[in-house]
Amino acid sequence: MKKSVLLLAGLLFCVTIQAQKKKSIYQQGWIDFNKNGVMDVYEDPQASIDDRVRNLLSQMTVEEKTCQMATLYGTGRVLKDDAPTPEWKNEIWKDGIGNIDEQANGVGSAKHLSFPYAKSIENRQTIQRWFVEQTRLGIPVDFTNEGIRGLNHDRATMFPSESGQGASWDKELISEIARVEAEEALALGYTNIYSPVLDIAQDPRWGRVVESYGEDPFLAGELGKRMITGLQERGLVSTPKHFAVYSIPVGGRDGGTRTDPKVAPREMRTLYLEPFRKAFQEAGAWGVMSSYNDYDGEPITGSHHFLTEILRDEFHFRGYVVSDSHAVEYLRDKHLVVGTPEEAAALSVNAGLNVRTNFTPPQDFILPLRKAIEQGLVSMETIDSRVSDVLRVKFVMGLFDNPYKGDVKTVDNVVHSAEHQAVSLRAALESIVLLKNEGQILPLNKNLKKVAVIGPNADETELLICRYGPANAPIKSVYRGIKEYLPEAEVNYAKGCDIIDKYFPESELYNVPLDAEEKTMMDEAVQLARNSDVAIMVLGGNERTVREEFSRTSLDLCGRQQQLLEAVYATGTPVVLVLVDGRAESINWAQKYINGIVHAWFPGEFMGPAIAQVLFGDYNPGGKLAVTFPKTVGQIPLAFPFKPANDTEGKVRVAHALYPFGFGLSYTTFEYSDLQIIPSAQRGNFTVRCKVSNSGKIAGDEVVQLYLHDDVSSVTTYLKVLRGFERIHLSPGQTKDVEFVITPQELGLWNKDNQFVVEPGTFTAMVGSSSEDIRLTGKFEVGALD
Repeated sequence: MKKSVLLLAGLLFCVTIQAQKKKSIYQQGWIDFNKNGVMDVYEDPQASIDDRVRNLLSQMTVEEKTCQMATLYGTGRVLKDDAPTPEWKNEIWKDGIGNIDEQANGVGSAKHLSFPYAKSIENRQTIQRWFVEQTRLGIPVDFTNEGIRGLNHDRATMFPSESGQGASWDKELISEIARVEAEEALALGYTNIYSPVLDIAQDPRWGRVVESYGEDPFLAGELGKRMITGLQERGLVSTPKHFAVYSIPVGGRDGGTRTDPKVAPREMRTLYLEPFRKAFQEAGAWGVMSSYNDYDGEPITGSHHFLTEILRDEFHFRGYVVSDSHAVEYLRDKHLVVGTPEEAAALSVNAGLNVRTNFTPPQDFILPLRKAIEQGLVSMETIDSRVSDVLRVKFVMGLFDNPYKGDVKTVDNVVHSAEHQAVSLRAALESIVLLKNEGQILPLNKNLKKVAVIGPNADETELLICRYGPANAPIKSVYRGIKEYLPEAEVNYAKGCDIIDKYFPESELYNVPLDAEEKTMMDEAVQLARNSDVAIMVLGGNERTVREEFSRTSLDLCGRQQQLLEAVYATGTPVVLVLVDGRAESINWAQKYINGIVHAWFPGEFMGPAIAQVLFGDYNPGGKLAVTFPKTVGQIPLAFPFKPANDTEGKVRVAHALYPFGFGLSYTTFEYSDLQIIPSAQRGNFTVRCKVSNSGKIAGDEVVQLYLHDDVSSVTTYLKVLRGFERIHLSPGQTKDVEFVITPQELGLWNKDNQFVVEPGTFTAMVGSSSEDIRLTGKFEVGALD
């Protein structure tokens, strides 16, 4: 008995000692990550970040270093366990891991972990605690997540697609979206957001145009800067994507043709790299995702020129590079520039990659990387440099001072709060573009008795939720929004047809007769329109027609939508067309025959209320197109900015855009006056000023756009380039001064020697309401700059 008591006491003592030891790593003001009982430099919050990185790196083994160079996708994606298990001591991440992506965010099979919000926070904190307490050096994990239209988490606040955000042309709005996303990410405990997408969308057939701010590098760069700074000034890391020259799928095709983008070197620099230059040089982004395409035969993720010479040496990037999914593997099985996993790992790391990210287990990269080191394919000096970048970012975001992010006490009051929803509604409203309003058919009369809401997107919500945005967002359909908006009217719905028919996309090649079910659907819609005062047609695309890997061969309305539109129009009932889509459409017939056309992009959770407010006049649309609308795919490439050309109608072709870049109508009118171009005190800078007045009868927003042209240059330049924009709100009769500052960066070009220079000479400044609707023009002289 006495022996048993002594044994029990001994066990209790051991448990107590272990508990004290476990608790003892959390000291007053610091954490003993390596559990040695003393404050190492990397554990000292007062030490410089560089000193902390060097000290930690000096203590790491090759195994620990290589583990910091891989991503572990979260539960339901790659990770099999909801939380740490004893078997984790046998997993490769027993030595740590660089980051864990999309853990407990509601994606994949782990939806049970994402909500309530507190459950999700506790899950990530439990995993973080394991890495801090159970690995030798206790290096915290960077919890990454997507976030291009709101945080990619179950029931977070959803915003319009980036294509819609771009159509707002509102820098302050993007800052607000970034603030909301940052507040929700911080409340939930995420530390690194894969946003924004900075690829410019110059081919509207491309499936990911929906994820782009538009086709122009200046617009994308300026909006991207706001997203980056909005995230990072609140302590998060912004990881823009996809670097670089990613958005040029050959012939508009996606996925399988991620090779050989057709873009010349000067165009690549001027257009495709410029938004990323701003992201790093001006906004200071701490992350970036390398793309899985090549450029001129050299895969980006294996390119020292792109990932080191341009990104680090020229753009001064000091964060860490993650690979887009499969980018490292594509070196071997798509680009065929290496023959083994070891060579793929070595090529990417030597090029400048820090962290391999893919939907396969992290050991698929870590083990070949270790073999590559053993074989001398990668030097330890290179490994130390790449790992230092990862550690630096973790120190910058404060993970070594507070590894356990998220707040279970406040999260319910933060995520999807009423205030955040108000920003989402504002974004939805500002993203809507009025394309046509002949005879002032819009806004519609609120006293209408019978309203028909017709079309495959009229009552759709499920297929309008983006993979890279919040899950389970409470989207309100257009039909529901209008029905609630007009409680006294009889508002009825008919689908009319599906977005895509049974034979799509083959049916885009030839006519296929309607089957019995399709004919019944269309007849019901036509009869509803015939018995209504107005027919609101809600057409366009959805997640089955525009997203990653979903490029198209046509820009016409897909499926039976054009046939439905013409049938409803033939009833004689007034028709208003609302397009809900992520790309430009060649709606030539609609532009000729339909009096009112509105483009709503993918507006997010307040789609229905926002469109109702625009259609019935409680909100005056002020969005502008961030992409050019071609009349036909035969015109592609047809994207702003344009080189000098003869774009006149010919005997065998059509010319000009259906709607130009920067175009958008309003329910009011605006007048421009008093252009001034003034040299600034700082040499090489100029100030452009003008007055803009609301000459109509209702309040509205105008996007004032500044374009420049270098009148004589050593290389052929564009006819006009966007160099400033401001969205302003004006009451009837109100006038505002608008001012733009032009710096040498806005005046420069890449010359014949591949140098960025400002050439002396005259420039033409053009201020207007779109790239073609120029209201004011003036010239100014630029002298030689030292």
